[in-house]
Amino acid sequence: MYQDRVVLCASNSYKKKFYINEDFQMLPEQIKQELNIMCVLFTEDVGGVLSLEFDEDGVLLFKVDVEEGDYFFDEIGSALKVKEIQRTKKELLQALELYYRAFFLDEDISKLL
Repeated sequence: MYQDRVVLCASNSYKKKFYINEDFQMLPEQIKQELNIMCVLFTEDVGGVLSLEFDEDGVLLFKVDVEEGDYFFDEIGSALKVKEIQRTKKELLQALELYYRAFFLDEDISKLL
């Protein structure tokens, strides 16, 4: 049904934009706002483009891209910030993975819990 990776949302520090995939518009407003804040704060802090993507198994990945010649991008800060988000937002990220696997990959939710 879906390609190898599905983008949940992305924040771009160069264009000052946040994007959420329209396939996820049915998420509760509070979750969408939390994703917006989390991603925008990330890109405002370290720069670049952050996208949250589901792989083919439903694992939520953090993908960070940077424009060539962006000497202000903080590569070390980026890696540390990803780890901090994964630690502090663990429950949210796990719930998003469960949601994706149940509703997009049609996995049996009783086997996922």
